[in-house]
Amino acid sequence: MKLRNELHSGRYQIGDRLPPERNIAEQLGVSRTVVREALIMLELENLIDVRKGSGVYVVKLPEQQQESQLEQAIHEDVGPFELLQARQLLESDIAAFAATQVTKNGIGQMRQALELERQSLLADENNEEGDELFHRLIAEATQNSVLVDIQHQLWLRRKNSPMWQKLHSRIADTSYRRFWLDDHLRILAALQHKDPKSARQAVWQHLENVKETLLELSDIEDPEFDGYLFSSIPVAIGE
Repeated sequence: MKLRNELHSGRYQIGDRLPPERNIAEQLGVSRTVVREALIMLELENLIDVRKGSGVYVVKLPEQQQESQLEQAIHEDVGPFELLQARQLLESDIAAFAATQVTKNGIGQMRQALELERQSLLADENNEEGDELFHRLIAEATQNSVLVDIQHQLWLRRKNSPMWQKLHSRIADTSYRRFWLDDHLRILAALQHKDPKSARQAVWQHLENVKETLLELSDIEDPEFDGYLFSSIPVAIGE
């Protein structure tokens, strides 16, 4: 996100007021709708504070060590299905625990993240920021910083994996992402009902659906194909 990069670059300091949406849109060469969505994301990340009648103020800067963490975490690429297997095992249990800890405010932030995802789909944009934010908010709902870090590292591996990007680029339309948004809504419902079993199952099934989609798009003759080596770990509904 360009606006986050500007915060990271030091252009703005804590306490600074950002320019009006119109000015930001002109500076970055994007629409005001894109700027508005970016501001929502930054607010959800607690980087800015939107004060009605006053403006938008910087209250926190992105972590400076993020780049070095990335370099240390990613020593070698892993296959997309190995990564999905790890996410199924870890994120499903994170969601189960989040269901016991989530707050009303946390549910509200997740709704906003899914609205970002929905708006991106309506605009037919290849933008996964709402998707990533939703998953991160689930981890944050656990109120356990170690689990948040684990989830963050999984997404860093995903975002920076050449094999994942190569496979994911074959999704030529937004139809699959519409199904995934429905999955997210089911996850949100389970969390809102504080139902750990349903939350675990909903996240597991969502990532199973992602895996099935990627399998359809995979070249199984590719030497790097790892779909059969890292099968899904079943999660019994009655657990």
